[in-house]
Amino acid sequence: MNLTDQRICLWLVPVFGVVLLSAFGVAGVIPPPSPTLTAQEVANFYRDNLGQIRAGMITVNLCGLMFIPFYMVIVVQMQRMAHPSRAFAYSYLSAAASAGSIFLFADLAWSIAAFRPERDPQLIMMLNDLAWMAFISPVGFIMAQNTFLALGIYMDARRQPVFPRWVAHFNILTALLMAPGAFALMFREGPLAWDGSLAFGLHLGTYAVYIAVMFFVVRSALNHQAREAGAAA
Repeated sequence: MNLTDQRICLWLVPVFGVVLLSAFGVAGVIPPPSPTLTAQEVANFYRDNLGQIRAGMITVNLCGLMFIPFYMVIVVQMQRMAHPSRAFAYSYLSAAASAGSIFLFADLAWSIAAFRPERDPQLIMMLNDLAWMAFISPVGFIMAQNTFLALGIYMDARRQPVFPRWVAHFNILTALLMAPGAFALMFREGPLAWDGSLAFGLHLGTYAVYIAVMFFVVRSALNHQAREAGAAA
């Protein structure tokens, strides 16, 4: 069995992970500006950093969905699980696709805010709010992905499961740690604001650790699949 396509999709993760982190750094949105900034301060931020914001957001637009192939490898691996149906794999697929759309919606809002820097500062602030809310708050999609994957692992009836059982526990824990981001809609200050230690710091830190751990988990699953195919041949 040729697993080259899955391996290519897997190794896109570190490449585009570095690209996206660099893009957000160039745009000046990491660390994020405070939700307590006035409309004029927000407008000044965009006007003073116009070139960097545009360059960063164009890069995010071009490369932001390059994690989707990684998620699709997970879907392919879920289809190897011994289930009476593929419902969890298809649910994971739908959640991953929806999360990617929301992510690019945040990029679009940042880009529109920078498109006409001469706008009324109130309108720029509204677009900035929209971008950050779309980036931080819609954690339900990621939580759904983690939950569907965990359920699939728990119910995998293979003699040697595709993913170890601890990966299911890890996905449930990740889902719980993502939950505080949903409350950024309610707070302008403190740990639950979009720049706070829970809504932003814990959110992005958890996601980064999750991607790193799942990279090695998926790589191990691909290696095992290759060995199985070799033994069967």
